[in-house]
Amino acid sequence: MAASFAGKNVLLGVTGSIAAYKTADWARALGREGASVRVVMTGAAGRFVTPLTFAALTGHEVHADMFAPAGAETIPHIRLARESDLVLIAPATATTIARLANGLADDLLAAIVLATRAPVVVCPAMNCAMYQHPATGSNFSRLAGYGYRLVTPEAGAMACGEEGPGRLPEWDAVRESLLAALSPQDLAGRRFLVTAGPTHEPLDPVRYLGNRSSGRMGYALARTAHRRGADVILISGPTHLPSPPGVETIRVRTAAEMHRAVLDRLGGTAAVVKAAAVSDFRPASCADQKIKKSGPPAALPLAANEDILAGLGRMKKERPGFPLLVGFAAESRNHLAEGRRKLEAKNLDLIAVNDILATDAGFGAETNRLLLLDRSGRAEELPLLSKEEAADRLWDRVASLLASSCQS
Repeated sequence: MAASFAGKNVLLGVTGSIAAYKTADWARALGREGASVRVVMTGAAGRFVTPLTFAALTGHEVHADMFAPAGAETIPHIRLARESDLVLIAPATATTIARLANGLADDLLAAIVLATRAPVVVCPAMNCAMYQHPATGSNFSRLAGYGYRLVTPEAGAMACGEEGPGRLPEWDAVRESLLAALSPQDLAGRRFLVTAGPTHEPLDPVRYLGNRSSGRMGYALARTAHRRGADVILISGPTHLPSPPGVETIRVRTAAEMHRAVLDRLGGTAAVVKAAAVSDFRPASCADQKIKKSGPPAALPLAANEDILAGLGRMKKERPGFPLLVGFAAESRNHLAEGRRKLEAKNLDLIAVNDILATDAGFGAETNRLLLLDRSGRAEELPLLSKEEAADRLWDRVASLLASSCQS
């Protein structure tokens, strides 16, 4: 099941840091993804951002006083603790982190955290010397021991003029931590190798043969596997996509470079998911100088690139305990027949077929429609989904196949 903020009650705890203004956008982003956001502010937080800002962005009253007369009969710190599906504390100052590490309940936010059974995600933000102080490090260890998720802060210039670690993390990294807290950790303890994007096969110093792959499907696979606890290696052809937070990303250009990278990192993986659109052919030779318009070649001789997935399939026949192999097939017709043929010919455990002629799926689109086929003969046609949702559905199948292989 794909993790989502839709229908979730998220409690955002804002504390007294200059970075508090950034979390106003986070509250709005959560709301846009379907979350109902309640904000609790410490007294110091109100000196940086007014409660009115968060109330306007979330559409809900902002809570700040443990003993506010309004709603006192509902015991706010207990009610908010029970109603929350997720607690996000951002920015989390050194004072708040110390308070939580010692189990204090001397303000509304600390009391809620002590009383909640929901996952807690903490985003530290403070001066670099404060962040690196041994007492703060000890407090981080205690929070981790309680099961709280700590999002590593960024390093850079501080408002105080110093430079170092302690800046509030960017939203993309925080969003991943929140989604991980809502995701099943059924892939924890396993390593997966995912390939993504196109390859570029050089013709001369400025031109290449390539394809229209954006890499979005492979990157979605890497993100969602990491959310579910996996250790992920992403081998990416040329794309404009940022590396997914927490994922080891290796950038390559050509099919040959991707092949070497896959073989080098194959050891210890539970599954290889080949979502990259690898070029079948490359120019037979690459010109040292730019080919001029006045002298184009009369023909462009091509050489075949090695089929990386087929090569892995051959290795699988010879090596017991070889990783699960998952392939992708971009087809324009006969999807079921072509998928089954490639599944057998390349010795795969699972193949995902997508339609390259669809305007709302496949290359370049934000959505995808996959046909999943496995060696048992099972065929599952997924509806049109976001690529992250489609990736999660594929991981469901991978988790099932891995569980079956462990039992056999």
